Amino acid sequence: MDLAFTAEELEFRDEIRAWVKENLPKEISEKVHKAQRLTRDDQQRWARILGKKGWLGYGWPTQFGGPGWTAVQKHLFEEECAMAGAPRIVPFGPVMVAPVIMAYGNQSQQERFLPGIASGEVWWSQGYSEPGAGSDLASVRTKAERVGDKYIVNGQKTWTTLGQHGEWMFNLVRTSNEGKPQTGISFLLIDMKSPGVSVRPIKLLDGECEVNDVFFDNVEVPAENLIGEENKGWTYAKHLLSHERTNIADVNRAKRELERLKRIAKTEGVYDDLRFRDQIALLEVDIVALEMLVLRVLSAEKSGRNALDIAGLLKIKGSEIQQRYTELMMLAAGPYSLPYIFEAMDAGWQGDQAAAAGLQGFPGGDVANATLAPSYFNYRKTTIYGGSNEVQRNIVAQTVLG
Repeated sequence: MDLAFTAEELEFRDEIRAWVKENLPKEISEKVHKAQRLTRDDQQRWARILGKKGWLGYGWPTQFGGPGWTAVQKHLFEEECAMAGAPRIVPFGPVMVAPVIMAYGNQSQQERFLPGIASGEVWWSQGYSEPGAGSDLASVRTKAERVGDKYIVNGQKTWTTLGQHGEWMFNLVRTSNEGKPQTGISFLLIDMKSPGVSVRPIKLLDGECEVNDVFFDNVEVPAENLIGEENKGWTYAKHLLSHERTNIADVNRAKRELERLKRIAKTEGVYDDLRFRDQIALLEVDIVALEMLVLRVLSAEKSGRNALDIAGLLKIKGSEIQQRYTELMMLAAGPYSLPYIFEAMDAGWQGDQAAAAGLQGFPGGDVANATLAPSYFNYRKTTIYGGSNEVQRNIVAQTVLG
């Protein structure tokens, strides 16, 4: 694989950089660079801007309204958005369920669901994990019983990321108990406004309610919302997971956060500590290696090869890198990374404190430091979701190493 970009690719990157600079709202990018929380409106606003340009589905082929970019172009787009401080695209619609609908949905489903995803108007959620089925998705128990032209759904999903904002949800449901557990699973799309659907937020260590429990109590779902064939959902789920695990790696966000780590270290006066800088250098080497692996996966997708096995490696390394840079930021800021009070942050108290001191950028006074502790806590999950790293290592051992 040639790692040097061509003149055309460099021109494409300049094009993307200029467009993002002109269209990304400054108030949103400032929040991203300081790791402050984004509202639903912040994320939806950027999604709609991309959707209007036709770039929210930036990985889509032209036949479904996407730009039809090459693997390298998609990578460069992600990189420029991340470095500019654009919010991470909420992946459940454009990155995860859309490819499944394209590959296994019928024409009517494609015409019905894809436009709303591409425009950024419809917020999708993922219904995979359950209280007794996390990494072992074959154990899902949420039941969908066919009654005439409808399915009656009962059960519970958990750890549903941003499910409180969801309008539609793609779900793995059990439609049969015969044979192996994997053979009785179907892939069903559910309108979250349907009677019987309820969402209960789960408060995490960082104080946010990023994930949720979702309950289904005799929810009626039209049979036309079944993707593909009944009891074939496991096949579709594996197709989706390859996209999810590639997305979890999020190498471009890691590159942006590496630069933030360096800024924090310099501000806090620890950048000249050789031992600390060694840790930054080791992290940087791993991020470069991760980027090479991402490009390899993208190249495999372009040539039609199954990238699922390599995607497991991406998930392992990418999630560990995310935990490492949050840890190093905490170490750099020391005790100044600890305070985090939502009401104070929303009122601008941390920023006012720095301004009152009259010392711009003084150690511990940067408003950005107040978000380091919650980021550290939040990123403890990265090695668990999307298939725990222990499970991913087993998959790599079985399918890659033999």
